[in-house]
Amino acid sequence: MEREIQNIILNLQKTISLRVESHFEGKPFSLPDFELIGNAPLSDFIKHYKLGKEEIILLASALVPHIIPGFFDNIIREFLPQGGDFPEFGGTKSENQRGMLPTGETALFILAGIDIQARLNYLSVFDQSNPLIKHRIISLDPVKSGEPKLSGRLVMDSEYVEVFTTGKVGLPSLSINFPAEHLQTEMAWEDLVLPDQVWNQVRELQVWLKHKESLLSEFDLGRKIKPGYRALFYGPPGTGKTVTASLLGKYTGKEVFRIDLSMIVSKYIGETEKNLSTLFDKAENKDWILFFDEADAIFGKRTGVRDAHDKYANQEVSYLLQRIESYNGLVILASNFRNNIDTAFVRRFNSMVYFPAPKAEDRLLLWEKSLPEQFTLEKDVALKELAEKYELTGSHIINIIQYITLVSLESRNFMLSRDLMVKSIKRELEKEGK
Repeated sequence: MEREIQNIILNLQKTISLRVESHFEGKPFSLPDFELIGNAPLSDFIKHYKLGKEEIILLASALVPHIIPGFFDNIIREFLPQGGDFPEFGGTKSENQRGMLPTGETALFILAGIDIQARLNYLSVFDQSNPLIKHRIISLDPVKSGEPKLSGRLVMDSEYVEVFTTGKVGLPSLSINFPAEHLQTEMAWEDLVLPDQVWNQVRELQVWLKHKESLLSEFDLGRKIKPGYRALFYGPPGTGKTVTASLLGKYTGKEVFRIDLSMIVSKYIGETEKNLSTLFDKAENKDWILFFDEADAIFGKRTGVRDAHDKYANQEVSYLLQRIESYNGLVILASNFRNNIDTAFVRRFNSMVYFPAPKAEDRLLLWEKSLPEQFTLEKDVALKELAEKYELTGSHIINIIQYITLVSLESRNFMLSRDLMVKSIKRELEKEGK
C-alpha cells in the first residue's frame, strides 16, 4: 500500500511540476500516464471504476493533503521562491490546516492550464458523468452566492481517505452527525420462531440481496426498475422484526443500521431533511441495510394542510419518499400497525411482511428454545400449559427467562417451580398493564 500511495503522489508531483513549468516557461505539456502498482485499495478502486488520467488527477489531488500537508506549497515554491500570487493555481487555506488545500480551480489548472478551450472541455470532470462526483467520493465545498463554483475546496469523503491510506474503514458510531445504531446479533436463524409465510418472504429478501447486481446489470433491468428494495415489517412489538433485520445482515454479509428517529426529526424547518440527507449520503453505495424502527413516527399518514407546520411536515415525507426510492440498498420500515403508514409509501414497497403474535405452539417452541440447559423443571411445571394460557411474544419470554435466571443465580437453585414461573410471567405482563 505504501508503494502505491508513493507512486500516485510522485506521479501527481511530476504532473503539476510540468504544468507549472509550462505555464511560466511556455514549454509543451501533455498529461503523463499514471502507472498503477499492485492490488492495493487505491489501485483496485481506480481499476474498478476505470478511471482515466483526468479522474486520477482529481482523486490524487483531493487525497494528497491528508498525507503531505505542504505538498502544493512545496511545488509552487520551486517556481516562486520569493513568493507571490498565483491565482491561476487556485487553492485555499482552512482554519486548522496551514498548507494549501486544493480547490476545483487547482484541478482544472493541472488539467488545462490557462487554455480557455481546454478548460471548457475539462469542466465535465466535475459533473455527474464522473463516477467520483456521482458517488460523492469527491465533492466541491459550496461557495457563497456569486462566487465561482470551482473556487470551492476539493474534498474527499473521509471513509475513502481512511480505506486508501489504511486499507480499512471503521463503521460510523451513533452520534448527532450519524443518527443510526449499528445492529449486530449473536442469534441464528434457528433461534427465531416464525410462521412459514414469514420465512418465505424473508427468503425473498435474502435472494434479492444475493442477486441484486445481476438483476440490474446482466438482465438489463437497471433502466426499468428502481435500484433498491423497500420492505415493510409490521406486527405487534416483540415478534422478531428487529432480530430478523439483524440476521438478514449477518447471513448476507451486510451491515445493518437502525435509524434513531428521535435524533432525525426536528421542530426546525429544514433540519429533518438535512439530518436525513446526511444519513443517506453516508449510506450511499455502502450496501448497508437501513432499518427504520417505529417508522410511523415519521412515515405516518400525511395531514391536510391547515397551517405552515402541516405544509413542512408533508414536505419531509415527500423528501423521504425521494431518498428511499433512490437508495440502492435495502430499506426496512418497521411498524406495529400497517394502517399507520402513509398510503403513498405502501404502494412503493416491494414486499410487506406481517409478523403475527405467536400462537400457542409457537410459544411452546420459544420456551423450549430459550430456556438455558442448566434449568430443571419441577413436575408441576408444564411448558405446554403455560404456552397455551399466557399470550406472550418472543421478547416477553426472553425478559422472563432473564429474570428467572437472575433469581436462580442469587438463590443457587436451578429447579424451576410453577410459582416462580407464574410470578415471572405476571411480572412481565404487569409492565404493560395486563
